[in-house]
Order: sequence, then C-alpha cells, then structure tokens
Amino acid sequence: MFASTQPGNRNTRRRIVGGLAAVAAATLVLTACSTAGDSGEATPEGGTELTMWTRAATQIQSQAFVDAYNASHDNQVKLTIIPTDDYQTKIGAAAGSKSLPDIFASDVVFAPNYTSQGLYLDITDRIAALPFAADIAQSHVEVGTVDGKSYVVPHTMDLSVMFYNKDLYEKAGLDPEKPPTTLAEFDEQARAIDALGGDVSGTFFGGNCGGCMVFTGFPWIWGAGGSVMNDDGTESDLASADAQTFYETYRGLAADGIVAPGTKDETGATWVAPFAEGNIGVMPMPSTMLGSMPDYTGVAVIPGIDGGESTFVGGDSIGISATSKNADAAWDFLSWTLGDEAQVEVLAKNGDVVARTDLASNKYSEKDPRVVTINEVAGKGTTPYSLNFGAAFNDPNGPWLVLFRNQVFGDASSLEKDNDALSTVLAG
Repeated sequence: MFASTQPGNRNTRRRIVGGLAAVAAATLVLTACSTAGDSGEATPEGGTELTMWTRAATQIQSQAFVDAYNASHDNQVKLTIIPTDDYQTKIGAAAGSKSLPDIFASDVVFAPNYTSQGLYLDITDRIAALPFAADIAQSHVEVGTVDGKSYVVPHTMDLSVMFYNKDLYEKAGLDPEKPPTTLAEFDEQARAIDALGGDVSGTFFGGNCGGCMVFTGFPWIWGAGGSVMNDDGTESDLASADAQTFYETYRGLAADGIVAPGTKDETGATWVAPFAEGNIGVMPMPSTMLGSMPDYTGVAVIPGIDGGESTFVGGDSIGISATSKNADAAWDFLSWTLGDEAQVEVLAKNGDVVARTDLASNKYSEKDPRVVTINEVAGKGTTPYSLNFGAAFNDPNGPWLVLFRNQVFGDASSLEKDNDALSTVLAG
C-alpha cells in the first residue's frame, strides 16, 4: 500500500541492522563486480529471462508492470514477491551469497543503504539518455544517488496529501472547495467540523505510529521551507521553530478533544479507516487510499505552516543489481516502465500515481481532478535521505516516536534532549 514510512511496513531496528550487516559483508565482492553486466550479454530484445524481486507492499503495481511487459516483449521477467517484513533480510542474504536477482526494488527510504553498499549498478548515463529524464520524479532518483552517480529510478509512488470530507465541510458552514492552505487553517477547519458534535471529529492521526507522523507530519515543515535533518541525514533538525509550531498545533487538537477517540494509541494498523467511515473532517493521508474513499472526499496538497505546499514522496525505487549479467536487458525493462505506455496504461489506468511530471494530466487522471492534484504534487515533494532512517524514524521503540509523543501528549520540555537522542541514532 505505501512505503515503510508507514505503519504496515515497519521493520524492527534489529532486523534493519541485521540485514544491513549482511549487505555490508558483501560490499567488497559486489564493488568488484559493479560493471559485470556490461559485457558478454544478450541484446536487449534477445529473449532473455530476467529475475526481479519486489516486496509485497508493491505487489499489485509490480505484477501489472511485469504482465504488460511480458505480453509485449521477447524478453521475459520472472517476478518474485517477498513479504515486506522479510525483504531487507532477504536482500542482505542474497548479497552475501552473490545471488541477487537482475532487478530489485527497495522502499525508497532504504535505497541509500543499498546504493552506498554497492548493490546496484551505476545507471547514470542510461537515465540521462532518456528523452523524458528531466520529467522523472527527481526525489526517487536523488535519494539513490551517491557521489554524483545514480543507481535507481522510481518504481511505485505514494504521496502524503490532505483528504477532507466535503459533506461535513458544508454542514459546518465551510466552503467545500477551500481546503486548508496553512497549518492554522487546518486547525480552524478541524475545530469547526468537530463542533458539529455527535460522532463527528475534526481530525485523526496515528499518535503512536512513527511512520505515520513522518509521512504526514514532515510536509508541514518542508512546505514552510524548513528541514527535518541535515543534508547527510546524520543530524536531526526537529527542534526547530517550524517543528515546534507543528507539535503545538497537534498538541492543542489532542488536548481539546478535536481528534477522534483512539488517536493517542493508534499504532498505524487502522489509522486510515476512520476517515472512510464519514466522521472525520480533515486529515493528511496516503494518496494511494483515494480509490477506496467515498465520493465526498476532497483532495488537497499539504500546506506549509504559513503557506506553500509539499509532500512526502514514498513508494519504491528500483535498479539493476551490480552482479547482473543482463544489464542491457534489465534496463530495457526499467526504461519501458518509465515510458508513456507503461505510465499511462499500467499506472494511471489503475488510478496509481505516475512517476513523471509531464504525464500528471493524462486521459485517465483528467476524469478526476483529484488525481491530477496528486500527480502534480509529486514533483514538489521530498524523500528524506539517511542511512539510519529506519532505526531513527520507523522503529516503534525509536527516538522519533518518543520525541513526537512527548511533544503532543507528554512532557514538551524534553524537546532538546529527545532531538539529541534522535541525532545520535541518525549518526549511527
């Protein structure tokens, strides 16, 4: 459904560290083989069988790509779907035994781990040669770029956007065509809807889910021009004035009962469900949920604190393994997935977010302006870079969740101490 910046795909810190240890053990071997795929292989359309791995979270989109490609090409892709929680361990073990597939995807926030360890083939020149290279979602490419060399392209896209209930907006006397454009307006509109009473609540969020609050909380800060980490992803900037404004707003919503019951204890397993039941006014959510939402659902970009807009660009990146002996054939598949036909007839037709800004408006998305809004914001978002992202932000016992819960539900005076603890984990 969405990246492991969200709850359903959390990995424990033990698993992350264990998987990366296996990856590290294979680094020297793979580095020596990093150009192996460029020699002595079949032509791109020579009937080559390619092996490909993805995690279960992207099964629908991955299978759709593979089925469409296999139906129209001599080359054939054999897809293996691996349980999401087992994926990093599986990649680490395969790297250690030099048995990685030709192509493998990665939750975008973990792509830096694989690229820095030399598991992917350098595809910088191949990407640059694409006629639509500048239109590809750059956040996915950038997070997989090391020392100026690019190793991955987008595979699936999941964005955080604002969902709001137009029916409740009308009942509360709000304009259903004017969703919040600042954090203050979000607060005001949530309070206005909550005042309807009964089972209606202004908003809801995963108050005990680190991934949920990364995915939906960081855009408030980015949209204001702020940062959440330094460029190297080794130091937290989540004690900033912008971050504090974000915490204070959510703290007020919780303290005043504007949030739905269960918010404080929501671990992420059911955090998207309440909105679909029709009793939540407005809340940031994963864009991939639009297809399962009622007709009254409005979609807007998450604004910055005082304006602007941003999104967390999640999903999966994909690249060619450094040990593949079929690099040209593998690139034929990857480049095809980024082409007009695959992006429109596979992704857009199914209601998924496209990975190219020039295709944001297409014959399928034009039928629903909300989809165009989602597609267009992809080029304005950010994918945070850190080698220790999982341990810092996704671990249910990690420092980010401690910081967030203290600021919103507990002892707000601990901010500097909690931020330092977060930086310690980020630094590794």
